[in-house]
Amino acid sequence: MSTRALLLAGGLGTRLRPITETVPKCLVPVGGRPMLDYWVDALEQADISEALINTHHIPGPVRTYMDSVNKTRNVTLTEAFEPELLGSAGTVTANRAFGDGVNQIVVIYADNLSDMDLGALVDFHRAHSDPMTMALFHTPYPSKCGIAALDDENLITEFVEKPEQPKSDLANAGIYVLDAEAWREIADMGAFDFGFDVIPAFVGRMRGYTHTGYHRDIGTHESLAQAEADVAGLFT
Repeated sequence: MSTRALLLAGGLGTRLRPITETVPKCLVPVGGRPMLDYWVDALEQADISEALINTHHIPGPVRTYMDSVNKTRNVTLTEAFEPELLGSAGTVTANRAFGDGVNQIVVIYADNLSDMDLGALVDFHRAHSDPMTMALFHTPYPSKCGIAALDDENLITEFVEKPEQPKSDLANAGIYVLDAEAWREIADMGAFDFGFDVIPAFVGRMRGYTHTGYHRDIGTHESLAQAEADVAGLFT
């Protein structure tokens, strides 16, 4: 069964300025390596050999990085340039045909640093009959995240963005596995954002995969500094 990946990497990274005034967010270095490098590692380890990357802000260095990966790694990266940001769901709409000829597509928010085993995630998805899987992680700040409630079979029965009274601490990790049919369904929604527009449409027909390892959104200088402190012991 064949799998491709979409790396969402077009964000402005405004909270990481001034770094992101000259470096695209997805290439901000952590532990001396661009963040995208960790996801290329994860794709290789899961035997996912094709990935689409959306670009927008300072696309030139991303293209240079992609060229290097395509020459030296076992992953082929293709660019989807967005003159105006389309949103996470809008990128799917603009690339509907990317779901043709494969069984699953893994959608990854590339501004997270994670030791997620993408192969295990895809295996989990293939073992159930629902069209979508959302990766989850335990967060100490559930009121600041999108939070899922699961039943005994890991079916997501509720999902609320930044709930005032969270029902769990299981947060959206920004990684999804979609059947090709689900990819096309999302493309045809013409929606903008996964969290607010897409996920509600799949509640009750998607499963949650709980990741118990490391997962951090590199969205602020504080988070970047913590990741720098953490990374040496994680990716050696």
